[in-house]
Amino acid sequence: MTEPAPEESPPPGSPPPPLPFWPALAGEFVGTFILVFFGVGAVNAAIATGAQTGLWQVAVVWAFGVSLAIYTAASLSGAHINPAITAMSAVWNRFPLPRVLPYWAAQTLGAACASLVLYALFAGAIAEFERQHGLLRGAPGSELSAMMFGEYFPNPALFGTGEEAWRVISERAAFMVETIGTAMLGFLVCAVTSDRNTARPPVWAQAVVIGVGVAAIMSVLAPLTQAALNPARDFGPRLVSYFLGWDEIAIPGPRGGWLTVYIIAPTLGAILGGGIYKALATLMPRGEGENPDKAAE
Repeated sequence: MTEPAPEESPPPGSPPPPLPFWPALAGEFVGTFILVFFGVGAVNAAIATGAQTGLWQVAVVWAFGVSLAIYTAASLSGAHINPAITAMSAVWNRFPLPRVLPYWAAQTLGAACASLVLYALFAGAIAEFERQHGLLRGAPGSELSAMMFGEYFPNPALFGTGEEAWRVISERAAFMVETIGTAMLGFLVCAVTSDRNTARPPVWAQAVVIGVGVAAIMSVLAPLTQAALNPARDFGPRLVSYFLGWDEIAIPGPRGGWLTVYIIAPTLGAILGGGIYKALATLMPRGEGENPDKAAE
């Protein structure tokens, strides 16, 4: 009998084999669920109960949520937990195109399910908040409660609602804010995970660094747009709030723009940030046996 031929290792520079399909979708669902449960949950707690004081306290909870979500999902799916990061990986890192839409669906479903759980927990507190502030759910001004789920520009908690508040930032400027913020996030994810970066943190610390980066970006941009940086984080909760009575205040929103500002802009931004890092990485020395296309897998 002849011995079986040894398995050949993939040539340097080839993309890693894809993770098993259904476990990967489960990872994206659970990871995004955790992300939204802690992040959007912090927004619910801050607005409805006053549990968090100030933007930075909410941003820190987001940092923990992002880190825990990555630790949970990384081995199953690569922990994209964000449609914008999935798009970036497909464009720059050879992520399989047939998996893009399933990843997006799993991420959005995870975000929506987490929002339903949060509403079940905070429904009474939200109703009391609306009573105290004279808000009729779905009527003009109810962005003050709807913002616990979907997002608005400018931040209603800081600037209020209506045309006077809208003068703070235009739809075009809000599009730029979300594009630049998510470009920073995409760039950071690539820098933290890429083999080309010899100063990248060890694997166990990468999730923490990314979480801190998200908190830092939010601390700068959340006053303007609430800093979505993630289409699933916005659309899943926004869709839930639409069916819970916020109606047109949720979709399309009192001034429109949710599709361009919170879906299209973050997706373009992540692709832009990944492309900038990829261009910069060509200037870095290449290690032996390194996969130059590996970044945020």
